[in-house]
Amino acid sequence: MKLNIDFVKGNTKKSLIKMFVPLLMAMTLTMIYSMVDSLWVGNLLGEQGLSALTAGTAIVLIMSSLSMGTGNGISVMIAQMVGAKDKKAIGGSCATVILVSAFISILGCVLMEFLLTPVLKLMGAPSVILGEASMYLKIYLIGNVALFIYMQFTSIFRAFGDSVFQMIGMIIPAVINAIADPFMIRVYGLKGAAIATVISEVLCLVFAVLYHMKKRYFSFDFRGMEIKQVAAMMRFCIPTSVQAVMPALSSAIMISFISPFGTVAMAGFGVARNLEYLMFMPTTAMCMAVTSIVGQCSGAGRCDRAKDYLESAVLAGTGLIAVISLMVVIFSGNLTAVFGQGAEIAAVVKQYFRILSIGFVLYMITSCLQGFLTGIGKPEKSMLILIVYYIIVRIPAAMILKNIFGLSGVWMAFLVSHIVSAIFGLIIYRLNTTKKTSVDMKYSEAYLK
Repeated sequence: MKLNIDFVKGNTKKSLIKMFVPLLMAMTLTMIYSMVDSLWVGNLLGEQGLSALTAGTAIVLIMSSLSMGTGNGISVMIAQMVGAKDKKAIGGSCATVILVSAFISILGCVLMEFLLTPVLKLMGAPSVILGEASMYLKIYLIGNVALFIYMQFTSIFRAFGDSVFQMIGMIIPAVINAIADPFMIRVYGLKGAAIATVISEVLCLVFAVLYHMKKRYFSFDFRGMEIKQVAAMMRFCIPTSVQAVMPALSSAIMISFISPFGTVAMAGFGVARNLEYLMFMPTTAMCMAVTSIVGQCSGAGRCDRAKDYLESAVLAGTGLIAVISLMVVIFSGNLTAVFGQGAEIAAVVKQYFRILSIGFVLYMITSCLQGFLTGIGKPEKSMLILIVYYIIVRIPAAMILKNIFGLSGVWMAFLVSHIVSAIFGLIIYRLNTTKKTSVDMKYSEAYLK
């Protein structure tokens, strides 16, 4: 069994950088990929087209976050086997992961095709854009099946210390979307953007299969599949999927608070969310890196190493995100013009980032703590942090503050949730690392429990 990076024996800082940098590049490409539709739609179809895309963005984020969250759980599950050098379990578990993922993604696609219009109405999507938003999503969901399975391949590779694949793999959809979008949008309108996305996602999956055939980190053992592997997968993936979906679900709920303020507020939030990827990409990359690294260390019974990685991740991550956050706060108004929007929408975007600012640094700390907790086999604790973050704090705060401060009150609710979650995350971390038995978790307990 070959490893790309051995986190147990390697230098902490160097190993973290080797894992984080390619993932950061992958997240950068993901950001570009996600923003391409908004850039072309905003410039070619105007405010109404961008508003229709924004109305559907929350559902797109939920579906893609579900695939990423499932992948985080799978990465921990396989990384612990890698750390424990359990070659026999890896082949059967990887086969189980891909087959179960295919089933889940197809089932999810079918269900969402029927529920799209009611869900969009529930989210408060204006009737003038409802038809276009629904049409875009119905096409997008087809490609999401391929994206879901592709993400599980990336997660398995990441468990072996390979973060380069995810970076290379995202080049394909980013380039295809950038080239195909303007032509497809001019011919088919908003529907064209969805078609280009589906094509790029299918090609991603094809590339993942070819990459696996070349690298051969593991072999699929379909005869070695067992029901306990499905149980282990669900134990890890349900909490990580829930926590991954929470931000997108929160955005969907927040849209219902923002939509009464009109299409300018909706379009402004759409631009702000796209620019926010500049903060979320290093945060997500660091969380994914910590999760896989700690998982491998935990499987080897070296949670002392896991703590060292967490400390390094927090220091490096907060410094990086502070610089990026400052740049976005300063230039957010100017960046709005890239999306083809005017001064009125730029004012909304400026206000959003001025209020949130420090919140993104706190979110980096929270994400590193979540990665650590998930990696040591406590994904339910990590999930609890996000439930407090997005549900218990953010929604009630938005309901109260919007009545006092208007649209600014909704942005204030975002900041309040960042502050509370960071504090709560530190408390949960302390509670789960003070007892030796809760930190020095054995691989067999994590896998078979």
